[in-house]
Amino acid sequence: MPSFSRRDLLCSGLALSASSLLSRSAWARTAALLAARQEASATALPALAPRERLLFDFGWRFQFGNSNDPAKDLGFGSGQEDFAKTGTFKFAKPGYDDSKWRALNLPHDWAVELPFVWDEKLKSHGYKPLGRRYPDTSVGWYRREFDIPASDTDRRISVEFDGAFRDVLLFVNGCFIGRSNNGYVPFHFDISDFLHYGGRNCIVARVDTTFGDGWFYEGAGIYRHVWLRKTDPLHLLDGESYVRSTMNGETATLSLATVARNEGTAPTSALVRWKILDAAGNTVASVETPAQQIDRDGTATFKAEAQLPHPALWSPEQPHLYTAVVAVATEGTTRDAEQVSFGVRTARFDAEKGFFLNGKPMKIQGTCNHQDHAGVGAAVPDALQVYRLAVLKEMGSNAVRTSHNMPTPEWVDACDRMGMMMMCETRQMSSSPEGLAQLEAMIKRYRNSPSIILWSIGNEERLLQDKMAEEGARIAATMVERCHELDPTRPVSAAVNGDNRKGVSDALDVIGFNYNLKFPDAFHQEYPSRPIFGSETASALSTRGEYTTDPLRNIVSAYDVNLPYWGETAEAWWSFYATRAWAAGGFAWTGFDYRGEPTPYGWPSISSQYGIVDTCGFPKDSFFYYKAWWGQEPVLHVFPHWNFAGREGEEIPVWVYSNLDEAELLLNGKSLGRQKVPHLGHAQWKVRYEAGVLEAHGYRDGKMVLTDRRETTGAAAALRLSADRAEINADGEDVAVIRVEALDRQGRPVPTANELVSFKVTGPGELIGVGNGDPNCHESDKGAKRSLFNGLAQAIVQAGRQPGQIVVEAAVPGPGAQLAPARLVIPARPTRPRPRVAGTEQAS
Repeated sequence: MPSFSRRDLLCSGLALSASSLLSRSAWARTAALLAARQEASATALPALAPRERLLFDFGWRFQFGNSNDPAKDLGFGSGQEDFAKTGTFKFAKPGYDDSKWRALNLPHDWAVELPFVWDEKLKSHGYKPLGRRYPDTSVGWYRREFDIPASDTDRRISVEFDGAFRDVLLFVNGCFIGRSNNGYVPFHFDISDFLHYGGRNCIVARVDTTFGDGWFYEGAGIYRHVWLRKTDPLHLLDGESYVRSTMNGETATLSLATVARNEGTAPTSALVRWKILDAAGNTVASVETPAQQIDRDGTATFKAEAQLPHPALWSPEQPHLYTAVVAVATEGTTRDAEQVSFGVRTARFDAEKGFFLNGKPMKIQGTCNHQDHAGVGAAVPDALQVYRLAVLKEMGSNAVRTSHNMPTPEWVDACDRMGMMMMCETRQMSSSPEGLAQLEAMIKRYRNSPSIILWSIGNEERLLQDKMAEEGARIAATMVERCHELDPTRPVSAAVNGDNRKGVSDALDVIGFNYNLKFPDAFHQEYPSRPIFGSETASALSTRGEYTTDPLRNIVSAYDVNLPYWGETAEAWWSFYATRAWAAGGFAWTGFDYRGEPTPYGWPSISSQYGIVDTCGFPKDSFFYYKAWWGQEPVLHVFPHWNFAGREGEEIPVWVYSNLDEAELLLNGKSLGRQKVPHLGHAQWKVRYEAGVLEAHGYRDGKMVLTDRRETTGAAAALRLSADRAEINADGEDVAVIRVEALDRQGRPVPTANELVSFKVTGPGELIGVGNGDPNCHESDKGAKRSLFNGLAQAIVQAGRQPGQIVVEAAVPGPGAQLAPARLVIPARPTRPRPRVAGTEQAS
């Protein structure tokens, strides 16, 4: 197993403060996940069966189309014979001249690359020019040529998209293949009949973002992975293999099932074998089914049971995983196989006692999150998913809600491996064929994931909760029934912003309240047998590093006092759910700030200010409130910073978040008093400002156990760079998340620094995004410059496919710059990359 250290201190020769990095436990979790991923990629399925699943992300070409003018859209959409004949699309044939198209790799979000446009109809999507009124930037074409060997002639070959936003038309070798019109659900097409075996092939995807799904930033383009899958004509069907565990004393009974399809030329007799592996790769159970006859172009369902004595249970603290290797065979020959990761655990919601995991009571300490990040938009690299989850784990969170759509597979995988429970939510609350297809795709894809404790069929469907309550009740009943058919092991809920007394709520297994703390108590009294949790709470507002609300600057203070009319402060909502035994806990809106829905201000704000951390993942002060009351370790956090030149003598509110018994505040060595820390609250003083040292002492059982301090710093004198990991993999995918800070001459971080920083990356890597968490910043996420915001900025560097030393340099541009530059070296180590389509070259 590769080792990942906590090093990463190659930053201008200055030592890092402990607060600038994740804790040791978070680092350990991140390193373990990355190591497990690498080992999994090195062991695998190609040795078990002729199945191949090849990454299809590299070597694409891209150009904008046009949603109004066929002349600017490769001639497509002229209204005459667009789909009249098969094989007529020249742009999708090998040899077409795409030399003027842009070279890039996937995942790709072109929306994050666009400028901000002051158009209030674009507000909820972050002021990006997408939609019918912006035809020049609402359609994108992706093109890729590739080879298929002659040896694949008798195999079934499919192209699989994990997600693209939004309407996709797919072409292969001049032929129209099919379409998808959902931005979050995976889709695939069997392209076997259209390929040139032993020759050159071409695939083209036209992606149209004219229509949107949600009311938040959704990105644009092929923003998730693409795969090329090759199987035997006799193969296992996608999403049909499942493992359901039931605990009977100290033994888990595993209910196993899968479906095989025969696309061969004749009927065949086949059986299925299951082999259960523990985390170390040891076989702990195995079973084989009787053979069944499968007709030509027919399917067969295979079921079996296995016993697993003394299983290692999955939990947030110890996320143990097992692997089921499922293989279909004929006459002793394995024809197809796949791996299914699963965990053994019990989870239940109790109407009187809350939520239980593995028989133990546990409060859900959750956050809601959208799927975008600074610098990259919706095209989040896999390692960045791990980084984001580690930030939330560090806060003490044990659950996430996928607001408001089917999540990317890598987010679910990270939750499984790192120990984060999940409320998994579908995009559309509807029992229409489209709505049920989305729901079914989500459940089949993720029903083996132990992190998922709850399915959600929708969010805040006001009409279905009220004026269309009868229709809502029928729609929800159909969706819940379908959930139970596909997965009888998990309860179903929805995020309801009302009193839950009619409409969609009638069919739900668990009642979710969005905000409205006036409703749960009365509902529990009237319906004591129905479990309750907070499906969406808080919406508390804050700007990182700001301590005065200023509408002229579109900022709100970081004190926990700001909220919209429907929301609650962090202390209010958590005090409510934490003190009621029957309440299962809840999900705060939101963990991360996100693009779009700028609240409480509009333009020039381009992102929300709901987050407990900003769009980069830099903690706001409320992060430490949750860390104090959600975590197990002692916490002491004093704020604000102590750089208020010009405000001498003014009273400054000083807060302390702590889970200790008492806190004492000192200014320049003089005690300003000692206070008991209220349970689930905070301690507070008003302090007349004078420069110097503000220090908090935390006491437990009368003994001082922690200190925290804020010092008045000098002017910024140097930059400092630090990375989230000591080294990254030279696989063309891995990323390092770089923290950029300004320090004074004594090496102290300057919390008010806002200098513009330029970046240069040399060696086998590239800069793929920058950010700073400023909700009002209009600087490019894809440029080589970014301003610090209240002392911090972020750069995301991606490794190439060659090992070596990636050198990141940061400087304040311009003659006479007053800040010393910084330099950071990130080793990119040799690694075995994931199997990928042969002949792909990484885009420059």
